[in-house]
Amino acid sequence: MQRKLFKLAVNDTTALTMIELRDAEELFALTEASRDYLRQWLPWLDSVRAVEDTRNFIQTCLEQHARNDGLQCCMRYENQIAGVIGFHYLDWNNRLAEMGYWLAPPYQGRGIVTQCCRALVDLAFSELQLNRVVIRAAERNLKSRAVPERLGFVKEGVQREAEWLYDHYVDLVMYSMLKRDWH
Repeated sequence: MQRKLFKLAVNDTTALTMIELRDAEELFALTEASRDYLRQWLPWLDSVRAVEDTRNFIQTCLEQHARNDGLQCCMRYENQIAGVIGFHYLDWNNRLAEMGYWLAPPYQGRGIVTQCCRALVDLAFSELQLNRVVIRAAERNLKSRAVPERLGFVKEGVQREAEWLYDHYVDLVMYSMLKRDWH
């Protein structure tokens, strides 16, 4: 069963749109232009070498959405893809989602991720009726960690050597928000 495509206006300049196959070329170009920066924090860059790799990622996202176990969106700033944000998975038994995001360097410092994250957390607690949203970020990725901290997420702890990043392990800081604590 095909689920409805998702679109949400965040503010006058920013919107979330469910990732689609027609986004492949623009998203790959953004990934390529941001490769050196993103490689510091994200373990999947080496597997994205061509537009076809991005198409395969998008197809996987669409299949995940059709199964109702995730939602991946493009963050659009002034109608341009600025990055990706979404629920990596939805655990319906425990009413929780894990959220992740990345934003290309030219768009950083404008509050885009924080605003988009707020919009998705609102969606998680109001429409999806989830109880818990989790965000994990590399301990040294202060920009990524600032998002849940600004939104009032609780720092639950550090997962030691939780992610392999090309040639070394990184510690991940885990944050959570419960529905009852969300304003």
